[in-house]
Amino acid sequence: MSASLLSRIKPDSFTLALLATVAIATVAPCTGQVAVVFGDITAVAIGALFFLHGAKLPREAIVAGMTHWRLHLTVLCFTFVLFPLLGLLMTPLMRAMLTPELAMGMLFLCMLPSTVQSSIAFTAMGRGNVPAAICSASASNFAGIFLTPLLVSAFVMQGAAGRSALDAVLAIVVQLLLPFIAGQLLRGWIGAWVDRHKPVLKYVDQGSILLVVYTAFSDAVSEGIWSKLSGPTLASLLLVCCVLLAVVLWLTGTVSRRLGFSREDTITIVFCGSKKSLASGVPMAKVLFATSSLGMVILPLMLFHQIQLMVCAVLAQRFGSRPPGD
Repeated sequence: MSASLLSRIKPDSFTLALLATVAIATVAPCTGQVAVVFGDITAVAIGALFFLHGAKLPREAIVAGMTHWRLHLTVLCFTFVLFPLLGLLMTPLMRAMLTPELAMGMLFLCMLPSTVQSSIAFTAMGRGNVPAAICSASASNFAGIFLTPLLVSAFVMQGAAGRSALDAVLAIVVQLLLPFIAGQLLRGWIGAWVDRHKPVLKYVDQGSILLVVYTAFSDAVSEGIWSKLSGPTLASLLLVCCVLLAVVLWLTGTVSRRLGFSREDTITIVFCGSKKSLASGVPMAKVLFATSSLGMVILPLMLFHQIQLMVCAVLAQRFGSRPPGD
């Protein structure tokens, strides 16, 4: 295995930061009034996260990619139809192997939108259709603001903090969609500045996620998460995540070829249709789920996130190394 490939599949700095955050929450959880302050700070950070997502999204990329509607519809079907169906089909197995909260977290994972940055990056590495990947991944995240709370309310209602489908959508709209729209509306004034400072602004993205993880695991530690989470349970969770990802990767590639997509479009569908967004999923979980179960609910997503990055790095290098015209 080459050194470059090893560098891509080893845990990145953000994954290490996530692990460190969980460790800090374990030994020094926030409680009482401190937890309230952290909750308020987290809400502001999440709003800033989606505001920047809106400001970073080029409208030209949306317009340029919208003409490839078959590809985008295929990705949306994999993300919001196939994934939830697989999650529902695997529910009896997950309930037998995992705790109820982890099984709920796996179902929640299946209903999330795709990633944006890594889907585009892996498509570029694999020499796929990058403009289509930009549009498709962005469309998936926008659609997820509406579809994810609806799916969660329909199929994971017992974990949705007592919200109705309408309440869940409204909560997502107020806390996530409105900042996103504000960022889009202001892109003409701040877009160039945002584009120039992307390396710095990524810390707002990552910082907001780390804040949610810290507050979630602080509550989870208070609820005794580590007494509920044994080594065999973690191993079972790892196995379920690997099986789910393997099935989706096989289906995205096979179905795309059967539908007559080109090699480049198939690569785009594989990377955009097989992944789930940690950046969108963690804030959505905070809105949708009861605080007491939040740590266990987002744990499958954190694990699946790292597995998908490692596996897709290998696939992207393999796709990218094929001879021209192959």
